[in-house]
Amino acid sequence: MDNFPELIKALSKRVHKIKDSIQTEEATKTSIIMPFFQVLNYDVFNPEEFLPEFVADVGIKKGEKVDYAIMKNGEPLILIEAKSIQEPLEKHDSQLFRYFGTTKAKFAILTNGITYRFYTDLEEQNKMDATPFFEFNLLDIRDNQISELYKFRRENFDIENILTTASELKYTNEIKQFLAKQWDNPSDEFVSFILSNIYSGKKTKQVLEKFNGVVKKSLKQFVNDMLNDKLKVALANTNSEADNDMEQPTQTVKEVAATEEPQIVTTQEEIEGYVTVKLLLHNIVDPERVHYRDNLSYFNVLLDNNIRKWICRLGLNGSNKYIQFNDESRTTININSVSDIALHKDKIIEVTKKFI
Repeated sequence: MDNFPELIKALSKRVHKIKDSIQTEEATKTSIIMPFFQVLNYDVFNPEEFLPEFVADVGIKKGEKVDYAIMKNGEPLILIEAKSIQEPLEKHDSQLFRYFGTTKAKFAILTNGITYRFYTDLEEQNKMDATPFFEFNLLDIRDNQISELYKFRRENFDIENILTTASELKYTNEIKQFLAKQWDNPSDEFVSFILSNIYSGKKTKQVLEKFNGVVKKSLKQFVNDMLNDKLKVALANTNSEADNDMEQPTQTVKEVAATEEPQIVTTQEEIEGYVTVKLLLHNIVDPERVHYRDNLSYFNVLLDNNIRKWICRLGLNGSNKYIQFNDESRTTININSVSDIALHKDKIIEVTKKFI
C-alpha cells in the first residue's frame, strides 16, 4: 500500500489544525476536498480527469451541475457533491440521488470535507441506494477503513473489485449501526426477538418493559466477558515474552549497599493495564506501536516508544488507583481496578489520535 496510510493520516492531522478557520463551501473545497482527492492520486487540475461543475441534466431541468466528476475516456466514473464543512450531509443526499440516474457513473460521493459517503446502486440498477456502502471520516480514521479507501486510488480503481465488497460493507455497517442503537436503547422488537428463544410466556407490553433493562445489561456483560477473555490471552502472551526477555546467565551477586536506590518492579496489574490500553486501540493504530515504560511513580503507556507521545499514566500499585491522560488539563480519574480502564476507551482514543 506504499505510503498511502501516512499520506491520509498527514492530511487528517492538517485538517484537525485548520478546520475551525474554514467557514465557506469554497474554502472547504480548496482546503480539504481537493487535497483529499490528490492523496487518492487524482490530478485535480486536469479537467480530463477531475472535472469541476460537471453537467448532469435532470429530467426537465437542464444545466444541473455536480461539483466534480472523476472522468475516464470522457465518461464520468464518480460523481462528487461537495458541501461546506459546516453543513450536515443528511439533507443533501436527495440532490445527488437525482444526478446519479442521469449519468453513466457507477459511484457517487457526498462530502463536507470531513465525512465522505460512498454510494452505488446495489439495490436497483442505475438508481442510487438511499444509504452509503462506505463512510470515511477524515477526523476519525480507522486502520481497517484505509484499505477500503485505497481501492478508490486512481491506479487501483476497479469497478468490479469494489462492487464485490460493497454489498458486504454496506450491510455490515448497517448491522453495526442497528446493534449500536440496541446497545443504548433496546427496542421492543429486539427484546421480543431475544425472549423468543428463552421465555415461554406471553410477551406483553409489561413483560417487554420488564426485560428491556435485563437485555441491555446482558449485552454489556457479554461484551465485557469477551473483552476479558481476549485480555487474558493477550496477557498470557505478553507474560511469556517478558519471561523470555528476563532469562539471563547466572551471575555472582555482590552485596547491595543499604543506600542503593529502590529497583523499579513492573507488576502484574501494570502489565494488565498496558494490555487493556493496547486492546482498546487495536482498531486505531497498529498494536506494535503501543509500548510501555515503568518508573517509580507511575506506569507510562506511550505510542512509538516515544516519551513525548505518552497516552496515559497508570497508578495501580497503591490503594488509590488512577489513570491520567495526556490532554491539556492532564485529566486524572480515580479507578477501582484495571478493568475500569476500559470505561475510558473514548478518551484513550482521543488522546492517541493527537499523535497519528
